[in-house]
Amino acid sequence: MFCYLKQRRLCWQTAVIVPWSYAALPRRGNLFVEKVYFYPRSLPRRGNLLTCQIMSDTYTQLYVQLVFSVKGRQNFIQYSFEEELYKYITAVIQNDKHKLIAVNGMPDHIHIFLGLHPAIAISDLVKDVKRASNNWINERRFIKNKFEWQDGYGAFSYGRSQIDHVYKYILDQKKHHAKQSFKTEYISLLKLFEIDFNEKYLFEFYD
Repeated sequence: MFCYLKQRRLCWQTAVIVPWSYAALPRRGNLFVEKVYFYPRSLPRRGNLLTCQIMSDTYTQLYVQLVFSVKGRQNFIQYSFEEELYKYITAVIQNDKHKLIAVNGMPDHIHIFLGLHPAIAISDLVKDVKRASNNWINERRFIKNKFEWQDGYGAFSYGRSQIDHVYKYILDQKKHHAKQSFKTEYISLLKLFEIDFNEKYLFEFYD
């Protein structure tokens, strides 16, 4: 669908979009005015009219739980800086235009639940979070050794009706792992989502 734009003679043209029939819209002379845009002289024309193509918006609803693990028993996340770490990770995620829903974990692993922005791949998001949080922990010397996350991650998608359940599950991590190990939890998730896996290539677990 195309619309025709009436132009003014400026260095940057002021273009008034003229809808076909919107009686309720405000008028400018005999024109119904919807929006005003600015276009350079180089845009294609039809006679002395500029042309533009109307583009549709993007609508998504993508909810993902990420799970990944600390590398080395000596690098466990300590209670003393856990809350600060989660706040920092929240900022990294929001800076990448995602919507954080919940973040929590245990000394050896972390769960992140978020609304995913479609412009950024999950793998890129995980790289950003791991790299930024690695640097943040090491710069502040929260632990004696060099902190690292293990390679790899789990990513599990959910529908809108499941948000509340996953949110509560992540917030209750401490209570949940009083009865179940991380290895058992992670393998249960893989099986629940029917993901084929080889235990040889899973995380190194410290149960």
